[in-house]
Amino acid sequence: MSHGTTATIVSTGTDYSHRIAVGKFELVADEPASLGGQGAGPAPYDYYLAALSACTAITLRMYAKRKGWELGEFRAELTLTKDAEGKAHIRRVLHSDAPLSDAQWERLLEVVANTPVTKTMREGAEITSERGSAAG
Repeated sequence: MSHGTTATIVSTGTDYSHRIAVGKFELVADEPASLGGQGAGPAPYDYYLAALSACTAITLRMYAKRKGWELGEFRAELTLTKDAEGKAHIRRVLHSDAPLSDAQWERLLEVVANTPVTKTMREGAEITSERGSAAG
């Protein structure tokens, strides 16, 4: 198994705002006011898309660098929707202001289909839950 990542989330006492620690970084998660939250931070699905967008951009930048391709300003727009059955669908649209050929775009789209986070989201991850000790 490769390196592990740990995230810890702690309630703040304000519905539904929580503090998240990931490595040395501090984040805030919340729900919008329309869902009873304070809008103090991104909602869980926002972070889900953020993780995928970050992996998309970083992986394609690494690939382009190895190939000696100039990506220029790269942008990916991701949208998550759910169909009538509740199945999630993510649409990812890539943009670059560099003059890339059709063949380069074809390869980038092949690479992006298999980024590490893309594969995990597509294939799923085993998730286990257990009771911990009392908070304190």
